[in-house]
Amino acid sequence: MNAVMELFKRHVADDACPDPTLPIGQCRYVVMDTELTGLDVKKDSIVSVGAVAMAGGKIILGETFYEMVFPETALRSESIVIHGIMPSEVVGKPSIGAVLDDLLKFCEGAVVVGHFLSLDLAFLNKEMKRLQGRRFRQPVADTLRLNEWMQDQSRGGRSQYDAYEENKDLFSLAKKYHIQVSAAHNALMDAFITAQLFQRFLSFLPSLGVRTVKDLLRIAKP
Repeated sequence: MNAVMELFKRHVADDACPDPTLPIGQCRYVVMDTELTGLDVKKDSIVSVGAVAMAGGKIILGETFYEMVFPETALRSESIVIHGIMPSEVVGKPSIGAVLDDLLKFCEGAVVVGHFLSLDLAFLNKEMKRLQGRRFRQPVADTLRLNEWMQDQSRGGRSQYDAYEENKDLFSLAKKYHIQVSAAHNALMDAFITAQLFQRFLSFLPSLGVRTVKDLLRIAKP
C-alpha cells in the first residue's frame, strides 16, 4: 500500500468524517455525480449515481461506485438527451433505497466532492429524508465554488468588476484544464472527469494558502 493510503488510514476512522486539521494531500475524497430525470427536486428523481475515490491527489481507479436505479419518477425526453439513459435500461434496476446504504458506506470517512454539488445533494437529501429520516452527513466540497474562489484570487478579489465571464460547466472547465472528455458520458465518467479537475485544483491550492481540510471546506461550500 502506498504512503498516501497509509496516511489516510492513520488519520480517518472507518465511520468518521476526516480530521479538519488534516493536510488536503492526506485526505480521502469521494468524487460523485448523479444523473436525474430532470432538475426539479420536487418532481424529478435520481436515475444513476457514480463515484470514484481519491487518496489526496491520487485517483484510485480500483475504488469506484456506479449504479443505475429505477427512478421514482418517469424519464423525460429532455433528460434522456443529456444522459442517454433510456426507460428500457432501468427496467429491473434497484430502487434508490436499495443502493443508498452502499453509496453512503462508500462515502464514509471522506470529503465528498462534486461539480454543482448542491443539485446532487438536494436529490440525495430528499431520498435520505424520505427513507432514513436524516440528511447526508459527510463534509462536501464543490469544484464549481472552488473554481470561482481561485478565479477571485487570480483577479485580486475584483471578479465582480471583470467583464470576462468563463463558462463554468464541467466540460468547459475540463477543456480549460486539458482534461479529455468523450462524447458519451454517464455518472461514473462524469465523476472521473470531476476528479481530474479536482486533482488539478489540489495542486494549486497550497500556494494560495489552502492547506488543510478546514481551509478547503471553507472556500468550497456548495
